[in-house]
Amino acid sequence: MPKTAINPTREQNYPLWYQEVIKAADMAESSSVRGCMVIKPWGYAIWENIRKALDKEFKRTGHKNAYFPLFIPKSYLEKEAEHVEGFAKECAVVTHSRLEQVEGQEGLVPAGKLTQELVVRPTSETIIGESFSKWVNSYKDLPLLINQWANVVRWELRPRLFLRTAEFLWQEGHTVHSTADEAVDETLMILDIYADFCKDLLAMPVLKGKKTESEKFPGAVDTYCVEAMMQDKKALQAGTSHFLGQNFAKSSEIKFQNKEGEMEYAWTTSWGVSTRLIGGLIMAHSDDDGLILPPRVAPAQIVLLPIYKNPDDAKKILSYLENLKSELENITYHGENLVVVLDDSEATSSARSWDWIKKGVPVRVEVGMRDLEKDSLFVGRRDKPHKDKESISRDNFVSEIVATLDDIYQNIYSKAKSFLDENIVNIDEKEKFYDIFKSKGKQAFVLSHWCGCPECEKAIKEDLKATIRCVPFSSQEEEGKCIYCGKSSKMRVVFAKSY
Repeated sequence: MPKTAINPTREQNYPLWYQEVIKAADMAESSSVRGCMVIKPWGYAIWENIRKALDKEFKRTGHKNAYFPLFIPKSYLEKEAEHVEGFAKECAVVTHSRLEQVEGQEGLVPAGKLTQELVVRPTSETIIGESFSKWVNSYKDLPLLINQWANVVRWELRPRLFLRTAEFLWQEGHTVHSTADEAVDETLMILDIYADFCKDLLAMPVLKGKKTESEKFPGAVDTYCVEAMMQDKKALQAGTSHFLGQNFAKSSEIKFQNKEGEMEYAWTTSWGVSTRLIGGLIMAHSDDDGLILPPRVAPAQIVLLPIYKNPDDAKKILSYLENLKSELENITYHGENLVVVLDDSEATSSARSWDWIKKGVPVRVEVGMRDLEKDSLFVGRRDKPHKDKESISRDNFVSEIVATLDDIYQNIYSKAKSFLDENIVNIDEKEKFYDIFKSKGKQAFVLSHWCGCPECEKAIKEDLKATIRCVPFSSQEEEGKCIYCGKSSKMRVVFAKSY
């Protein structure tokens, strides 16, 4: 067996390691359409678990699912100036309605030029706003709480599987409220849902905070975010929640009659997470043997691996494992029945075990004739080295499996939390600040003072490719000097390089 399954290792070449983990786990592959990806069953099953858990939370908090058109009239985007400016360079535009063969020309050519050009959905504030303007008439219609599970297209020049692709999957929530305070409360409640989800299901600790003016969503009044640290110490924006004020209500004419009988513009929000969460999951936890999955998001929690040398042994062991599988599948884990795979493929036992290690299944169970005779199981855990296995009686394994899975989650989370805590540093000297972002291996989340000046923020981004990830909620007001210009500052912000 090789020392590691993934070549190169994280230390040797982190970006290529990331791609190789996806390939080894058979999660996704690049499409023949540049910038797009094919999500394979194992990767899509992870997305389904993400979707199921978040959808449950959205519905618990009163939101309902709907679906809106993929195509958006270009004129809709142009209604909100800041919004169209922010997305203009990423838009795919439909200009014709069909293809046809033209005499004297080779191949099919566009025909039927549209009188109204259509943008392939980069985000849906404008098209949903058009519907909301018809749905909302009175304060009695509010709040209106809608979520959409969909795909979007943003023309990505530097694609990377799950992290940045021209087409990706996401959810986008859109809500309408009668007051600014109610809309802000909604925005922050969703941010808490995202943060709790990242912690509880993805075992990924995050920082919550507010985006700066230059980093906020185009057209928003305020954007709030959750930021996660990857193992190369870069930041990943794991989710955003936007307080849109009345900007989109005015551009879409979302008005309501208040209790006093007067017409006024509503207050709106939007918020979303996408398949980039899967990229974050990979980079936050996986090792040089492949993918590591927290139990609640794993497509299967347990894989059963029979080991035998002849048909008679195979029959006995498979019968034993079928019974074990049925018993395990009747056990609930955080409200869901355990998913168990019995792998009796023709590959060698070593190859089968190695395949499931690379796929990140939390628990591997091997059973041979000796184990069968002792009514015991040979168990490996993905949060531990692959050679670290132990023999456990069948009864003890079954009775302790829920506690085992919780322990695996806690180990994965604790490791990620410790890594985050160890790599958040306070820096007050400009020279040291520049050194940490220019020197290989020294990267971190840097808490430094910032005067609030956009020019200082822009200069740091140009010099170091480091951005202000957020103004963290946890930051205490304190006197200091801007890390770039030296002017007075009352707050520290999080600087980091990011995906």
